Amino acid sequence: MEALDIARWQFGSMTVYHFLFVPLTIGLSFLVAVMQTISMRSRSPIAKDAWTRLTKFFGSMLIVNFGIGIATGILQEFQFGMNWSEYSRFVGDVFGAPLALEGLVAFFMESVFLGLWIFGWGRLAEKVHLLTIWCVSFGTMASAYFIVAANSFMQHPVGASINPETGRAELDPDKGGLWAILTNITTLVAFPHIIFGALLVAAAFVTGVASWHMVTHHNRARTAGLTTDEGRAHDQQARTIFRPAVRFGVIALFIAGLGLFVTGDQQGQIMFKQQPMKMASAEALCETETGASFSILTVGGPQAFHQDCGDVTHVIQVPYVTSFLATHTFDATLQGVDELQAKDLETYGTTVTDVHGEQHAADYRPNLFVTFWSFRLMIGLAVFSAVLAFWALWITRGRGEKARTSGSQVFKWFAVLSIPMPFFANAAGWVFTEMGRQPWVVVPNPDDPTVFLMTMQGVSGNPAWMVITSLTSFALLYTVLAVIWFHLMRKAALKGIPLPRRDPETQQLDTPTLSFEY
Repeated sequence: MEALDIARWQFGSMTVYHFLFVPLTIGLSFLVAVMQTISMRSRSPIAKDAWTRLTKFFGSMLIVNFGIGIATGILQEFQFGMNWSEYSRFVGDVFGAPLALEGLVAFFMESVFLGLWIFGWGRLAEKVHLLTIWCVSFGTMASAYFIVAANSFMQHPVGASINPETGRAELDPDKGGLWAILTNITTLVAFPHIIFGALLVAAAFVTGVASWHMVTHHNRARTAGLTTDEGRAHDQQARTIFRPAVRFGVIALFIAGLGLFVTGDQQGQIMFKQQPMKMASAEALCETETGASFSILTVGGPQAFHQDCGDVTHVIQVPYVTSFLATHTFDATLQGVDELQAKDLETYGTTVTDVHGEQHAADYRPNLFVTFWSFRLMIGLAVFSAVLAFWALWITRGRGEKARTSGSQVFKWFAVLSIPMPFFANAAGWVFTEMGRQPWVVVPNPDDPTVFLMTMQGVSGNPAWMVITSLTSFALLYTVLAVIWFHLMRKAALKGIPLPRRDPETQQLDTPTLSFEY
């Protein structure tokens, strides 16, 4: 295996690993902020206590996830200088601007205000303290925006030109400069899709964890007997704390699902225009078609695991759907992989020179197998969240005295199983996004094809053994961090929320403090 392939494996694996934490931090900080807002606005002491307990319960897991996310995120930027120095040299003057804004503005905002939120309980005024968690949420979203803006330049470069003397991309005021990068149409459609994806992750997490505890307390109440103090306490825990949390998570799931549907449709139309090769590969659309079908199941021979479209067979198709997704018309003509390959060979040349000065035959097609199936995994894994939302809504139906909880063990374990599915769907989406643009590390803008770079031209000149060493080291380190993260998150989730107790003299509820254990 060559150094280029190993470097791609390292960057891809570390990015996907890091992005397992990012959407939960973005989405959970928002949901925790909403929980605290509900608590502050609640007039009922019981409801206020319940939502405060939920805020602190899920807030403890937000803290753990945020910390591990920082540890994995810091290493991301070091990779640009380590394995992708030629890419950094070529695009650093442009790519560095949004990354700097992410660090100087967004990261410091979320870090500072998270500290104020953690240590401000009981010290800051209620409204000021609430503002701190909203600042954390805004900071995580701002961080995502700047990162998406940097990535969007790789997908659709704008606001820059090539300096003929240095051969580097530089911000060009005549093309909009930094403002053009921050308002790139690719950024504007990708960012809300990322946010709704993060909300789906957090909503599934809240719904899954709350469902586990609702069912557990429901069954403990029946085991102890509803006529006993212990049984009534567990029944109250199920009804007044975890049932509202389940329904709160369900509402967030529906909002996230609708948002993903709308923004995904917009992003798909943009991608068909900006990167038609990526979208043709995502549909295994080998030949140009009018009224192109959407493939549910496609199989192929050994060459289909790479770039060759020749031995692809469409088994199950839905007529006209791909054309509709691309243009909102059923009879649109979409170019196939083979025609796009011929067009790119004519435009960008039949050979490409790598960082070592060696010539290679140019192939502008991405890996067909990975692009096709990552696109479907991204969509298909979201089905778990949809089933969870409708099932949870059904078993918690009713209002007031008729409000229901459930003791279904099947639902309990399905809710737990559904928690990681949006994580995997988000990861599959990023695999599709990044693998689909290959062999480019900076894809040519079809309206201004002056700034572009192929992946084999962006890698450092490191020997393969050096990259293997770093890949192995990071894999071991990230495995340790994964074990620590899982242990802390599992411990915090299983700990649950203490049963409410009243002070016999003041009748005040013993709302717990925010804490997490090692």
